Amino acid sequence: MTENAHSVKVEEYVGEIKGGMKPAMRLTVMGILSHKPSSLTVSLLCNPVDPKADIALQMTVNFQERSIIRNAKIAEEWGTEEKNIQYFPFTAGEHFKMEILCEHQQIRLLVDGHQLCHFAHRVRQIKTVTALKITGDVRLTKVA
Repeated sequence: MTENAHSVKVEEYVGEIKGGMKPAMRLTVMGILSHKPSSLTVSLLCNPVDPKADIALQMTVNFQERSIIRNAKIAEEWGTEEKNIQYFPFTAGEHFKMEILCEHQQIRLLVDGHQLCHFAHRVRQIKTVTALKITGDVRLTKVA
């Protein structure tokens, strides 16, 4: 991952995860949401240039519904969506810090230091996850 020096509105950001994901790895995404956000999507990709490649995690934030949907695509098939969250952590126009923690059995998502949810690994080997993709109504200030 490289750190963004400038804050820019993101239409699509793709960063390499060198050597692939591993347990104990932490990815950090910091940004400022637009004043009228519609959506934010954060994805862990197995091959960022192949649209048919597996997606280990796709987290979609819908601001109108105040929902956060998680899913994975394995062998070109989407699995069962997970929607349960204890709270909605995002506020329009505000700064946020999201941490993606890779553990042996799951990925934990934290926002502003508070656990939001977890997502059990569906890909066979987590090291095949080689890219982080972010799209939506956000200006990224740091991705590391």
